[in-house]
Amino acid sequence: YVVRYGAMRQLGEYSARAQEFARGAQVIVRSHRGTEWGEVLCAATDRTRQYLGVQDSTGKVLRTATPDDERLRDDLVRREQESFLGAREEIAERHMAMQLVDVELLFGLEKIIFYYTAEGRVDFRELVKALAKRFQSRIEMRQIGIRDEAKLLADYGDCGKPTCCNTFLQEMPPVSMKMAKLQKATLDPTKISGRCGRLKCCLRYEYDTYEENRRELPGVGK
Repeated sequence: YVVRYGAMRQLGEYSARAQEFARGAQVIVRSHRGTEWGEVLCAATDRTRQYLGVQDSTGKVLRTATPDDERLRDDLVRREQESFLGAREEIAERHMAMQLVDVELLFGLEKIIFYYTAEGRVDFRELVKALAKRFQSRIEMRQIGIRDEAKLLADYGDCGKPTCCNTFLQEMPPVSMKMAKLQKATLDPTKISGRCGRLKCCLRYEYDTYEENRRELPGVGK
């Protein structure tokens, strides 16, 4: 099955024993990071493997989420909020040039992942020690870019649908103003920029088709 999991909404192929899962089923999976909460999207096929760029399964579906799992998940959300506030205090005390964006506590409690943005590299060794002592858990610090920040925090785009970056996009491709010009889109940055403040990813979707048609059609005015 293709399963979406993690705060960054990663996709992976997960094997399952005999049991069948419907689309949208909430499941507990074992990924390379540990035990995680996931959502079944569809059955795995050769086409999905090509899209994901994988040959083998990422991990295993352990079971369907139970009411006890749901209660634990609600508790983890509360603990993530506490971890966020605690980490922000530790960062402020050390006057570190970084901005905490989000916190992810794995369902299996294997570790806590702190996502942050910064202008350059940050020496967070002392911070990690302080956080590990404070929360009694393994700590991972992950620096992300402005587009990844939107992937974590954004909800809906101007089109009225959930943003592409936190639903189905595996990779966020580079987008240029040339793509907007070729499609005769407005060049007003406020209208063609996404929640991240960068050019919208959807400008990339039809660009190849426009390029192909442009080569076959006569120039403007001919």
